[in-house]
Amino acid sequence: MLKSFLLFTAIVLLVLASASAQVRPPQDASQASAAKKLSPEAQARAKKLYEQDCALCHGSSGDGKTDLAKDMSLTLLDWTDAKSLSTMSDQALFDAIRNGKGKMPGEDDARAKNDEVRNLVTYIRKFGKDQPAASAPARAQPTATPAPATPPPATAPSN
Repeated sequence: MLKSFLLFTAIVLLVLASASAQVRPPQDASQASAAKKLSPEAQARAKKLYEQDCALCHGSSGDGKTDLAKDMSLTLLDWTDAKSLSTMSDQALFDAIRNGKGKMPGEDDARAKNDEVRNLVTYIRKFGKDQPAASAPARAQPTATPAPATPPPATAPSN
């Protein structure tokens, strides 16, 4: 009887201790990817993971215009346009990759660890940053009307 009481008390204390432990909130999206620069190895792994698991639908450049996406009637974001991901946090991208979204399957833990998925988020965000800034169209320079080389002939006044 005493053993069961002690076991029960130990379990209750363990549950209370784990429930009161502070959970670290996820990082703000803008801070996480802006501050993170991938090492060459991490970038190579993220690129390989993207090419294996993402490029089939999202395209090798990230524009979302692939035959498979068209065949599946998918309208995918154009990640080469930095504005397309500007409203999505890194956590939302991470969750979409890890858990899937719509017809997109989630990335299995066996294929990519959480750090690799975070690196993939950073890699995806880079698509929009790598594009040259849209330049304003060249304005046509006004052409000056050339002055006549010789003055026009004077006309004689009529009486």
